[in-house]
Amino acid sequence: MAKTLENLDYSCKWVSELGCIKGCLDHLGVKASDAWVYGASGHAFIINMHDEMCPSGPTAWNSEGMLPLVENIGCKIEGMHSHKSAPDFAEKKKEAWKFTKKAIDSGYPCFGWELAIPEYYVVYGYDDERYLFKGPAMNPETKPRPWQELGDAETGVLYVSQVKPAEAKDDSALVKEALAFAVEHAKDSKKWTFPRYMTGLGAYDNWIKALGSDSANGFGAAYNAEVWHECRHYAVEFLKEARGRLGKPGLNPLFDEAISHYEIVRRSLREVADVFPFLSFDPAHIKDAGRREKASACLKAARDAEAKGLQTLENIAKAL
Repeated sequence: MAKTLENLDYSCKWVSELGCIKGCLDHLGVKASDAWVYGASGHAFIINMHDEMCPSGPTAWNSEGMLPLVENIGCKIEGMHSHKSAPDFAEKKKEAWKFTKKAIDSGYPCFGWELAIPEYYVVYGYDDERYLFKGPAMNPETKPRPWQELGDAETGVLYVSQVKPAEAKDDSALVKEALAFAVEHAKDSKKWTFPRYMTGLGAYDNWIKALGSDSANGFGAAYNAEVWHECRHYAVEFLKEARGRLGKPGLNPLFDEAISHYEIVRRSLREVADVFPFLSFDPAHIKDAGRREKASACLKAARDAEAKGLQTLENIAKAL
């Protein structure tokens, strides 16, 4: 017997996890702009980069610290996680299936990992044996995922969560916690990511160094540029929205300063994305020394502005 949630959609984003969460919030009637979701989660200010520009950078980090911040918007995210290397993996698949069906039956939207490619997908229902989902890179040939196969794909990760409505935290606390997390994430790569990846300013160093290599990952260059530009785009918009919502004139100079820094980061990363366009990806682009040099110059400008921006975010968080 099939069961679906009407009007539950995926919000198309480069950061697919937040695209799923935004879709779930919209379904629940929790009002939040795209910028508010990105900023409240801290993700607007995050960057994670492999030393060879692997396209896994945007997802290969410990995002568990982000979910409690998302909940500040007005929701509760509960889920389960396992890996195909676990001895009880077969049982975890059954638990995930039962968990998801119960959530859908209760009217709670869900999202999960790698129901198709290694990205996040909104789970809007189920039939007798399969998850029904929406999300990135789907086409008419994309089929619902049999529950027995969840977690069997490339990464071996089984992850599914439900999103429930909850009381929102006040705006001042939300902004303070988000900015404090962003600063911590940038400062402590070992806590938040894996070997060969770096967060914060070290991520820019990895990126710039990788572009100096003839073996640089062209697909990773294009994909990372789009993802991190999207984040910094929403960083600027979140700071503007936060300045207005908080209504603290004494903090406006700090917000204005942060906005000015992140506008430079946003513009610089857009230039990198234009140098290595994802939607018209060409493997020859990364072999072009001129393109790599231009991208490196833009990344150095972004790094300098990011360093100033992070300090300003820390000052805002302390002031709140």
